Amino acid sequence: MESYAQIAWLVPLFPLLAFLVLIAAGRGWKGAGAYVGILATLASFIVSVLVFVERLGKGAEDFTWNSLEWIKLGDYSLSMGYEINNLNALMLIIVSLVSFLVNLYSKGYMHGDERISVFYSYVSLFTFAMLGVVMAENILQLYIFWELVGLGSFLLIGFWYFKPEAKAAAKKAFIITRIGDVGLFLAILLLFWHMPGHALDFTSIHNAFAEGKISGGTATLIALLIFVGAVGKSGQFPLHTWLPDAMEGPTPISALIHAATMVAAGVYLVARTFDIFQASPAALDTVAYVGGFTAIFAATIGIAQNDIKRILAYSTVSQLGYMMMALGVSATVSAGMFHLFTHAFFKALLFLAAGSVIHAVHTQNIHEMGGLSAKMKITTWTFGIGALALSGIPPFSGFWSKDAILAEAYAGGHWVLFAVGLIAAFFTAFYMSRLFFLVFTGKPRGEHHKHAHESPAVMTVPLIVLAVLAVVSGFVMTPFNGWFGEWLTGHAAEEHNAALVMVLSTVVGLLGIGLGYLMYVKNSVSRTIVTGGAPWLYQLVNRKYYMDELYGVIIVKPLKALGSVLMLFDRYVVDGAVRLCASAVIGLGKVGSRVQNGQVQTYGLVMLLGLVALTLVFVGRRLWNVW
Repeated sequence: MESYAQIAWLVPLFPLLAFLVLIAAGRGWKGAGAYVGILATLASFIVSVLVFVERLGKGAEDFTWNSLEWIKLGDYSLSMGYEINNLNALMLIIVSLVSFLVNLYSKGYMHGDERISVFYSYVSLFTFAMLGVVMAENILQLYIFWELVGLGSFLLIGFWYFKPEAKAAAKKAFIITRIGDVGLFLAILLLFWHMPGHALDFTSIHNAFAEGKISGGTATLIALLIFVGAVGKSGQFPLHTWLPDAMEGPTPISALIHAATMVAAGVYLVARTFDIFQASPAALDTVAYVGGFTAIFAATIGIAQNDIKRILAYSTVSQLGYMMMALGVSATVSAGMFHLFTHAFFKALLFLAAGSVIHAVHTQNIHEMGGLSAKMKITTWTFGIGALALSGIPPFSGFWSKDAILAEAYAGGHWVLFAVGLIAAFFTAFYMSRLFFLVFTGKPRGEHHKHAHESPAVMTVPLIVLAVLAVVSGFVMTPFNGWFGEWLTGHAAEEHNAALVMVLSTVVGLLGIGLGYLMYVKNSVSRTIVTGGAPWLYQLVNRKYYMDELYGVIIVKPLKALGSVLMLFDRYVVDGAVRLCASAVIGLGKVGSRVQNGQVQTYGLVMLLGLVALTLVFVGRRLWNVW
C-alpha cells in the first residue's frame, strides 16, 4: 500500500454498515446493538488515526480519488469521490474520536431504553453523514451529506418522540437549518454558473478564486450565501434558536451535535471554502462581526439560564461565534480551526459530565442540585477541568485557542471585536463558575441528591479521556510553538506580541470565576444584585431577548395566517371546483337514468321532439338566408 489515504473511504463506510445492520435487525437486538455502533466508530477512529499520522510526516501530498462518474450531461461530467488533506484529516480524527466516546458512553446512559438499538442506528447514520461532509471531493457531494446530517439530527433530537417538547425541537431544528441550506444551495448554483468548465470540485474552486477568475460582487455574493448555510448549521445569530432547544434529545446526542459534528460543520464549511472568502473582504468582515456578536449575545444569555444543558448549549453558540470571528479576522484558518479542535474535547466532556449528573439526580435544574462533589468525584473533577478549559484559564486547552483568536483580532487592529471577545470571555467564566458551584459545592438542595452516585465505568472512562485531551490538546499551538498552524495551512504563522493578550484574557477569566465564587460560595456578593436592582434586565436575558417570541410574531404567525388563507382557498375554490364538476356529472347521470326508463312511449316522444327541433333549425336557417 502506497498510502493510508487510499483506504480512507473505510472511515465513513463502517458507521454506514452499522446503520444498515441495526436497521435490518430492528429493536430485537436491544443492548447488543450498542456493540455494533461502538465497534463501527472504533474502526473508523483507527483508520482515521492511520491517515492522520501519515499526514504528520514531511512531504505528505494531498490525495484525491474521484473516479466514480456521478453526473453526465452532454460534455459535462461530475465525479464522486473523496479528498484527504491536512484540514479534513484533522476533522476525521475529531469526529471519529468524539463519536466513538459518545457511543461508548451511551451504552451506560441509554441502558434500559427499549429503543436503544434504534438509537445506535440513528447515531451511526449521523456519524456517516458527518464523515461524508468532511471527506467530500466536491461541494455538491458535500451538500448531499450536509442535508443527511440535518436528517440525522432531526431523528436524534426527536428520539424521545413521545415528549411534545422533543418533537417540537426536532421540527424547529430541521426547519431553521433548512433556511440556511437554501443559501448554500444557491451558492452552489452560482458556482456552477461562474466556474470555468462548471467545475465544482474543491481543487478547481481553490484555483479559480486564488487566480482571481471570480472576484468582485460575484465572489462576495457566493461567499455570503455559503456563510448563510454555515449560520444555520453552526447556530449563529439570527438562526441560533434551534440549537438550545436541541437539548430535548438524549444528553449523549447533545454532546455529539454540540461538540465536534453538526455545529462544527458550518465552521468547517467556511474553512473548506476559505479561498472564496479571501476574495471578498466584505464577506470576511461579515463573518467576523456576525461571529463576534453571536459570541457576546449567547454569553449574556448563558448567565441567566437554570437548565444545566441549556447553559452549555448557549456556551456552544458563543464559542462557535468565537470560531467564526477568528475566520473573519485571520488571513488563515488556523486560529478558528484550532479553537474548533480544542472545543470539541472540552465541550464533549462538559456535556457528557452533565449527562452523568442528570443520570444521578434525574433533574436538569441546577438549583435542585448541590453538594454532588462528595458522591461523584470523577464527574466533579472532569467537569471542573472542562469548565476551566472553556473559561480560558491557563494551561488548559481553551486558553491557548481563545488566546490565538484574541491575538489575531488584536494584531489585525479589530479593536471592537477584541473588546467583544474579552467581555464574552468574562461572561463565559462567570456562568461556568456559577454552574459548577451550584451543582457540585455547598449543601444538597431538593430530594434528588439522596440516591445520587457515581456513574458506571462505561460512562466515566470517556470523561477521563476527554479531560486529558482538554488539558494537553492546547499545547499543539502556543505563542512559543506554532506547529499546528504551519502544519494545517502549509505556511508559517505570523508572530504576534501575545503577552498583553495572554495577560488580559487570563485576568478576565479569573475575574469571572472570582465573581462566581464570591456570589455562589462565599455569598459576599448578593445573588439578587441584578434581579433586585434591574429585574427587567434579568427578565430580558432569561427570556433569551425574546427572540422566539419575536420570531413567533413576525414570522410564525404571519405564515400560519397565510397557510390558513391558502387552506381555505384550497378547500372552497380548488376543492369546490372539483366538487362542482363531480356534482354536474352526477346530475347529468341522474337525468340520463330518468330518461332511460324503459318505456317505449317516452322514447317515441323524445324522438318526436328531436325531429321537431331539427326541423325548426333547418327551416329557421332557410328563412334567415332569404331575409
